[in-house]
Amino acid sequence: MKTALIQQRIGADKNENRRKLAEQIRKAAKEGAELVVLQELHDTTYFCQTEDVRNFDLAESIPGQGTDFYSGVARECGVVLVTSMFERRAAGLYHNTAVVFEKDGSIAGKYRKMHIPDDPAYYEKFYFTPGDLGFNPIQTSVGTLGVMVCWDQWYPEAARLMSMAGSEVLIYPTAIGYESSDSIEEQERQREAWITVQRGHAVANGLPVVTVNRTGHEDDPSGRTKGIQFWGSSFVAGSQGELLAQAPKDEECVLMVDIDLKHSENVRRWWPFFRDRRIDEYGNILKRFIK
Repeated sequence: MKTALIQQRIGADKNENRRKLAEQIRKAAKEGAELVVLQELHDTTYFCQTEDVRNFDLAESIPGQGTDFYSGVARECGVVLVTSMFERRAAGLYHNTAVVFEKDGSIAGKYRKMHIPDDPAYYEKFYFTPGDLGFNPIQTSVGTLGVMVCWDQWYPEAARLMSMAGSEVLIYPTAIGYESSDSIEEQERQREAWITVQRGHAVANGLPVVTVNRTGHEDDPSGRTKGIQFWGSSFVAGSQGELLAQAPKDEECVLMVDIDLKHSENVRRWWPFFRDRRIDEYGNILKRFIK
């Protein structure tokens, strides 16, 4: 499965962001991409740096203007397209939602982000209601896609449930970067931890992992912080955790990689983790803490 990861800087103009993305999707399609994956909330700057009710005006219904646009691009290019949108479900009810388009432009499925962070400069709980669609893979013409979003990527339970439901690849649109007050050493530890935990999901589940992060600096509109320097580093890990491709930290790029979905079958035969799981002893996993 030839896959394209589009790592991009985001500006204030939604239409210009979409135009740039469409241009890169067309470029990837000409290079043979069958699957194209975009980063988290790619239509706008990362508005969650502040809590401002005016930002709810950025949300759109699904289907709506945004889905119409990306549906047309997917159909024009003949690719399966993974997008990330700020969904307006109803007045006062919003989600961080990944929408997957089939090659004919139809909506193959959607996933609402389940784990919602609330940290300095990442005030997502103010904007997003936790997802209610579960960890259900999306069936497409290129394979069964286990699509999740950003903060979900830190949770082995989420990756496991997506894998148990039949995913052939785990996909994470992402927006994560450095806190400016941290030391260079601490910043690098965080980036490496982010890569390592997802490579661990690949190993534990015998599946490839595709992660697409944004890059570039985005100012904090409130001026209370120095903004976020998104660390890029979009990557694909194979089903044994091996890095198949990785983008730079601070450059826009279209990262192309061939993903061998059939290799997972052999990996799971060599390392039969699913066979050896002690499901009769895992009841406590449903507790918040055991003590």
